[in-house]
Amino acid sequence: MRFLTSKISHCVSNRDISLLKNSLIKRILIIRPNSRLGNQLLLTPLIQEISTVFPQCKLDIFVRGNLAPVLYKNYSNIDQIIKLPPKPFKQLLAYIKVWFSLSKRRYDLVINADVNSSSGRIATNLCRSKIKFYNCFNPEKLKQVPDYEHMGKGAVYNLRDFLGRGGYLTGERPIPVLSLRLSQTELSNGALKLREIAQTNKPVICIYTFATGAKCYPKYWWRELYSRIKRTYEDHFSILEVLPKENVSQIDFSAPTYYSTDIREMGAVISQSAIFISADCGIMHLASSAGTPTVGLFSTTKIDIYAPYNPGSIAIDTTRTSIEEIMVHIHKILTPYCSGGLPCHPHFTNYFSFL
Repeated sequence: MRFLTSKISHCVSNRDISLLKNSLIKRILIIRPNSRLGNQLLLTPLIQEISTVFPQCKLDIFVRGNLAPVLYKNYSNIDQIIKLPPKPFKQLLAYIKVWFSLSKRRYDLVINADVNSSSGRIATNLCRSKIKFYNCFNPEKLKQVPDYEHMGKGAVYNLRDFLGRGGYLTGERPIPVLSLRLSQTELSNGALKLREIAQTNKPVICIYTFATGAKCYPKYWWRELYSRIKRTYEDHFSILEVLPKENVSQIDFSAPTYYSTDIREMGAVISQSAIFISADCGIMHLASSAGTPTVGLFSTTKIDIYAPYNPGSIAIDTTRTSIEEIMVHIHKILTPYCSGGLPCHPHFTNYFSFL
């Protein structure tokens, strides 16, 4: 499929560049037909970039599943979210109907968000737009920009190059970080919820011990890490395990737990914690998008593609890093939270307003 769809179009055609120079961009469609939490959160840097370059445009997003309206709730420039059913073979007619609806909509610019998405290329080809950005991988760009492979950054780099050729000034500003765009009300409610769970004035260390498939660390590994964290920090921090929807724990519920199926509430609660420690998974990206310093633990997936990169965060290759070394990284993040009695994290001050 990747081979076939790679022949749909050149990455950037002279025709598209010429039209870009002479067109008024008012309606844009981003294509990312994927339902995973992490992948949809990794789309937020591109959404923010488009909002900066085209502040008056209306933006539609083509995705799969029902998460997008929740995740992008506070993005005011998003007009419509076109949703493919989450389980296409159970809703085949509805699935086909949504695909055909793409050909009925007109856009000034269509953007395929993922360089590796075959369905994204097909959808881009189906859309009615004079200007189509297929978003191809550029090996030369990788030589210039070390973080070009990152899923949240690569599309932004490529779009900037495309728009630059069309005469748009995209600048050298940093790539936007993932953002859930939690409102002040959500942050305050998250702080109150965290205080109710923690029942303490101490800052909170959040851990998330679950992940899918090979990304999930065994119980003995998590027990050792949790034991080290507890032994080192329990006098100054509370430890809270955030549970997955499966309601399982790799430390057998040894720590106080928080369970919710409300993604925005979960993000708000995590945003008030001092640190979030997790294997590479969608909830890791949720923590990063909530602005919390995040320790991403990687054993099978590529750090260059999925690392959390909001301020204070770090990605660790656990195949090369001992638990002792992981503790050193954790301590570097937690140290500023203890200085002066209050943390430096801007969101975290909501937690203390309730004490």
